[in-house]
Amino acid sequence: MNYKLGIKGVLVVLGFVLFSLIYIAILSGFEDVTSTTIPEEQQQGISNKSFNIPDSVYVFGERVPTDIYYVREALQREIWINSYWHSHSYLVLSRSYRYFPHIEKVLKENGIPDDFKYIAVIESDLGNAVSPKGASGMWQFMKQTAKEYKLEVNSQVDERFNLEKSTLAFCRYINKMNSEFKSWTLSAAAYNAGRSRIKKQLNKQQCDNYFDLHLNEETARYVYRIVAMKIIFENPEYYGFKLEDNQKNKPIEYKEILVKEKVKSWSDFARTHNISYKALKDFNPWIKDSYLRNRSNKEYKVKIPEYKRVEKSEADSLITHN
Repeated sequence: MNYKLGIKGVLVVLGFVLFSLIYIAILSGFEDVTSTTIPEEQQQGISNKSFNIPDSVYVFGERVPTDIYYVREALQREIWINSYWHSHSYLVLSRSYRYFPHIEKVLKENGIPDDFKYIAVIESDLGNAVSPKGASGMWQFMKQTAKEYKLEVNSQVDERFNLEKSTLAFCRYINKMNSEFKSWTLSAAAYNAGRSRIKKQLNKQQCDNYFDLHLNEETARYVYRIVAMKIIFENPEYYGFKLEDNQKNKPIEYKEILVKEKVKSWSDFARTHNISYKALKDFNPWIKDSYLRNRSNKEYKVKIPEYKRVEKSEADSLITHN
């Protein structure tokens, strides 16, 4: 009886040892999988560089006082965020080749520093965005502000999505802010938070510049986000972004058609000019409805892109039948 119990005990011990060895082996395998140490030959394309900010930084022609700790740390934060948000930064960098040339031209013609083009980057990613609060277009104008600056906004036309007209309205707004604040950085902050709020905080805090103001998080980060995008866009390869030439969204040639009367169907209009309805909307995102009533006979410039449209016969030839 005692002999048989001894055998059972040995078997139990051996089973426990075997189980322990298997368990340790499994853990070792998991450790290899989750280890933060990546073999050197597998590290290609993985960046672990913590980018520093330049020693001398200017925005809108004004010096950014990076010798002050909270200024430097705030800017460092935005550079790190945008340097490692690769899908986003690549997308906007690609779009900049199409939209920056026009924006730069309008800014220059209206005496606005070139760096203000980065507001369109941080506001809308250089796209036709609509915020939860209703701000729309590349410059994110609210409806009332848009109307104050002579942009038409209704169910059929929304000129906040007209790049030419909205950029001009933006210039008027910023010039007006700068005539009051005598500072481009404060003017940029006012574009985000509103003139009255910035003015109130300047008086309350007995301050005369953006960088020393204590503001809500969004406005406190606003100018630093502009500066960070400027730094990255001016030297993209240093910050890990390299676009091939065919990856850049370059400008597409187009002609303009003047429309002074009503349009019964924009779809028919597009077909008449040998483009798709999609292309018409892409180049004229200010068109909001399928038709244009235009009772006042207002003049609209409609862009007609020059591209090769896929014909039905060509499309059919692309289909592979099994």
